[in-house]
Amino acid sequence: MRIDIITVLPELLKSPFEASILKRAIEKGLVEIHFHNLRDYSKGNYKQVDDYQFGGGAGMVLMVEPIDKCITQLKKERDYDEVIYMTPDGDTLNQAAANEISLKKNLIILCGHYKGVDQRVRDLFVTREISIGDYVLSGGELAAAVLCDSIIRLLPGVLNDETSALTDTFQDNLLAPPVYTRPSNYKGMEVPEILLSGDFPKIEQWREEQALERTTKKRPDLLR
Repeated sequence: MRIDIITVLPELLKSPFEASILKRAIEKGLVEIHFHNLRDYSKGNYKQVDDYQFGGGAGMVLMVEPIDKCITQLKKERDYDEVIYMTPDGDTLNQAAANEISLKKNLIILCGHYKGVDQRVRDLFVTREISIGDYVLSGGELAAAVLCDSIIRLLPGVLNDETSALTDTFQDNLLAPPVYTRPSNYKGMEVPEILLSGDFPKIEQWREEQALERTTKKRPDLLR
């Protein structure tokens, strides 16, 4: 998989990809991450990428021309499955969407900033709009990092135990059951006896029951 991220703040985005699972995925050659500074595609000495919005109002808007130049140049080099715009008014990211996007080969992720991007960018180039929640960030960079993490960890070979991702919360519209590790007794709080029994069919049944109970209590909307 190749992911090209268009941003005005590439330095804000780089650190998540320099550690842990994301770094390992890059080192294994399972994913390529490329950052594109939007200012490299702007005109003038000041490398302007934003301007006041027509009609007045507070806040600056990312201009269409530098974004057009960047995306057009990238598309000359390869075909892209999606051009994703990170925006609060997009479709809320969920596990099903992450699963689907993880099957793609080439992605462009556009990070909004200020009051967003000129609407013509969305009309001309964007194929998918994604939000990570009903709140507003200073820019789309952190949201892009969240999206990348959610899809990269699903790529074959990224996790040491590939079955781990299949048992994550939301994979089957259920929250994950409680998990425990050593010691089996900590300050009088004991691990459920069934988990120490070695009876794996019964353990699996217990986990399914716990997942359903936890989902019913915390997220009943998932069961509708």
